[in-house]
Amino acid sequence: MSRDTPTVDRRTVLAGTGALVGATALSSVTGAADTDESVTNHQQDEHTDPQIIAHRGFAGAYPENTLGAIGRATWGDGAEMIEIDVIPSADGEVMVVHDPDLSSRDDGTRGLTDLDGYVWEYSADELSEANVLQSGEGIPTLGEVLDLIPDSVTVNIEFKNPDTTDIVTSGRLSEEQLAERTERWRPLAERALEVAAEYDNEILVSSFAEAALAVVRDVDPEVPIAYLFFDSIETGLEITRDYDCEAMHPPYDMIQGSPFYGDVYGPYEGEDVDLVSVAREENRTLNVWTVKTWYEAERLAAAGVDGLIADYPNLLWSADDEMDDGGQTPTETAEETETGTETGTEEETATETTETETED
Repeated sequence: MSRDTPTVDRRTVLAGTGALVGATALSSVTGAADTDESVTNHQQDEHTDPQIIAHRGFAGAYPENTLGAIGRATWGDGAEMIEIDVIPSADGEVMVVHDPDLSSRDDGTRGLTDLDGYVWEYSADELSEANVLQSGEGIPTLGEVLDLIPDSVTVNIEFKNPDTTDIVTSGRLSEEQLAERTERWRPLAERALEVAAEYDNEILVSSFAEAALAVVRDVDPEVPIAYLFFDSIETGLEITRDYDCEAMHPPYDMIQGSPFYGDVYGPYEGEDVDLVSVAREENRTLNVWTVKTWYEAERLAAAGVDGLIADYPNLLWSADDEMDDGGQTPTETAEETETGTETGTEEETATETTETETED
């Protein structure tokens, strides 16, 4: 991502992320060949499986936001897009960590790390020595994380906190508040985008904070952004439209047509809005958070979302899926095993069949 080369339309950055048939491959924010805008996500007629986005590096499977998690999610599980969180350290480094409070989680029974206090009270070196979720992994810098991620993987950087407990998220700000809080976010935004510019990965910046998106638009208008909806569809759409966000990131229970509508952050009374239709009409990518089960993934895919910000890999499952062993189903493999084992006993055949069925 270089600011010295010609840019393309911001929406083309999100076009080839696997959401739709015929979408072009991801072009660089900064210097790819021209891309026809007609191939962006919501202008396609056919919808295929949404993209699985590794939430904190698949936080349900690995210790979140650590180098181990990032490596496994990308190099191991083949994630095409990964979501991480950033907060600044005391010495101005951009740290990849979700919780501002290093010792607060699970109602105080377990901390995110073995440190007390806030992220911005420690240097990057001190944070690197922290023990994240008793995994033996420390808190990495944004640069360390990007060093590890393949160039082909899109990185969703969520701006979590600029270095204060006085933060406004999930709501609109007055002009005075916006001006003040935008400046509070500016050092983190400038440093994070500066670091990201040294790499070839496509970048999407997201946040629950309006001021965070405002400062990104000011620092580099070509960087795609997404507003994280929380408990109000109306507020989310206002901010999305005001900043012309390339993507919308609502909670998974905000999607009409799914069995989860209004279950968690709702009810969304008086807000009868189909976000899938809105996203397509307004040419925005629709990624939902946070998906934890195959059933949630399947129902949301059927509803038409573009991306699933998920805690686990391989959530999209179908009874018609072919297995990795040459396209054979468990039944087919079992039949072949029984037929091919001319001298084997029934017990041996049953054992082989069971092992084949549980491989995936």
